[in-house]
Amino acid sequence: MEILVAASFPKLPLFPRISDGNRKSTRHQLLYCSRSGSTNDVDVHQNHLKSIGNEKEEKHTKIWQLFEEAQQNIQYLNKQRLLAMEELGRVKNENNSLLDRIKQLELKKDANVRKDKLTISSELLLRIDSLVLNGVIGSKEASDLRRLVMDSRSSLDDNLYDITSKSDAEFLAELRHFSNKSQENGFHIIHICTEMSPVISVGSLASYITGSSCALQRKGNLVEVILPKYACLNLNEVQGLREVEAEFYSYFNGQLHENKIWTGIVKGIGVTFIQPIYYSSFFSHEKIYGYPNDFERFTYFSRASLDYLVKSGKRPDVLHIHNWQTSIVGPLFWDVFVNQGLEGTRIVLTCQSFDSQCLEQPEKLSLCGLDPSRLLRPDRLQDNNMSHLVNVLKGGVVYSNKVIIMSSVQTKGQIVSALGHGLEPTLAIHKEKMVIAPSGFDKSTWDPSFDNFLPQSYNADDMTGKSVCKVALQRRLGLHEKASKILVGCIYSGIIDADLDKLKMLVLMACKRGGVQFIFMGSGQTSGMRSAFEILQDEVMDANVRFIDEYDEELSHLVISGSDIMLCPSFDDPLLQVPLKAMKYGAAPVPVHFGDSRDFGDDIGEGTKFSKYINSTFGNTSLGQAIDEFKNDPSEWNTRIKDAMRMDFSWDSECADLHISTYAGLKT
Repeated sequence: MEILVAASFPKLPLFPRISDGNRKSTRHQLLYCSRSGSTNDVDVHQNHLKSIGNEKEEKHTKIWQLFEEAQQNIQYLNKQRLLAMEELGRVKNENNSLLDRIKQLELKKDANVRKDKLTISSELLLRIDSLVLNGVIGSKEASDLRRLVMDSRSSLDDNLYDITSKSDAEFLAELRHFSNKSQENGFHIIHICTEMSPVISVGSLASYITGSSCALQRKGNLVEVILPKYACLNLNEVQGLREVEAEFYSYFNGQLHENKIWTGIVKGIGVTFIQPIYYSSFFSHEKIYGYPNDFERFTYFSRASLDYLVKSGKRPDVLHIHNWQTSIVGPLFWDVFVNQGLEGTRIVLTCQSFDSQCLEQPEKLSLCGLDPSRLLRPDRLQDNNMSHLVNVLKGGVVYSNKVIIMSSVQTKGQIVSALGHGLEPTLAIHKEKMVIAPSGFDKSTWDPSFDNFLPQSYNADDMTGKSVCKVALQRRLGLHEKASKILVGCIYSGIIDADLDKLKMLVLMACKRGGVQFIFMGSGQTSGMRSAFEILQDEVMDANVRFIDEYDEELSHLVISGSDIMLCPSFDDPLLQVPLKAMKYGAAPVPVHFGDSRDFGDDIGEGTKFSKYINSTFGNTSLGQAIDEFKNDPSEWNTRIKDAMRMDFSWDSECADLHISTYAGLKT
């Protein structure tokens, strides 16, 4: 029966219908035939069935193999699909990045094409200089044309900018026909200086020149700058740099020497670069300062700048000179140049500090055409302590109509009595012409409401973004991410042993309290400063302290915006302007040396607006007090922070106003 069940019979022919009575006998006959078949037939049949089973097993195996291969193929295809999607995403990101870059370049191109009025003014004035140097027009007409451009700044448009690319004759014809539609009473100021950011920068002078110049132009004045053409200039920051094809000679060491003149625009300010030919090595060094012939280098440049003013027919209201490097302009102007068309010009000297004055042998003054015998006198250039030498910075103080001393917190009395580095007697004599002005910061770059370096912008009315910046800073530096933690930042441009000891004490004290994190960043570090930071790092090793030994501009924005408190070695910080930026970004500037009166004079009433404000707010707050107020009185803390954010201590504020009032005082 088992065989019958498993057997597969061939299709039988049709049989005649069998009656019910015959069905039983027929079934018996079939069974009988099957049982009575030969043994060979059974074997053949079994072999046939076995073969069929093997075929089925082989088919089953092949099916599984195909299934496994299909699964592998599907997995491979899925993997390839994922890789393709990743590649597509990468390509899309690259494409978006390229599109953003193209958009930025187009915006930059549009910005370059559509000049602002101040840039147009500078371009026109530099082109007028070229006409004078090439003898196309005289100094009198050039002076009139400059005054026309200066007085008509409010009505300048892009169409007038287009004429700068025309020939001299076409340019002059259109400029002569340009209507003077409005009159403004601004000053024409020319800086003769040795630094200007971002073209060439060493110290605080560079940011001061650019920041104050831009602020003064925004207030309706016309500002130009004359610089040496150093080999290390960052010319990528100069728009429209071109060499003026004209011969220009200046006096030095008994002879006339040829120079190349280059002009361009930096941050909307017209800049003239003077490049000596015979003395080409003067400004081919890798550094700006620190060479044995610095007196000769900068005396050459100062004399060449004055020769250039006369040659180009410029008649500025103010010649603004800086530090000792261009102080020689003062005696040169009054002894040699004042009667060469500059009768209406006055001299203003700005000093970033008095710690570098340049003492030289008197006979060296003759290199630039001065008479040593007339100047080696106590009331002129003779040094107060070494009477056989001349003091170049003293000459700048004596021969200037006004002296601006850059200090955010020190008073005039404090500087005259104790901070003149040997010039105290001279400063006391000329005290009435001294003006104290605070440093500022560039609010076009440093403003949390539109700072591109921040993950989210914010302002005094909506501080949500500050918490985002704080967490982003913590994440970036591997600190515990929690907005309730008090984050204390500190950006240093220099460090001394006293600072190290104080910082170590402050960090250890705060870490014991708990809930406080510290971030230290160095700026412009020397090898000594690196060593100092390493010592501090070793002594205050803590999971809540981070050290960044290289200054990073982008990260500095995040440090200040993410910090609740900024430790300040001094509130007088002309190089980094950390206290000013901290207040703008909602971080409390707290003194490292709390209780130390080094920043404030005895009579705070005669200080700057900034010194009065900082002294009445954060100047009398220690780090411990700031931490306590942050934790225990958040309402009062937030009020103080927001009030500080709304203050304006940029270049456009007190600094620019004091400069304008100083210039105005020259007319009386």
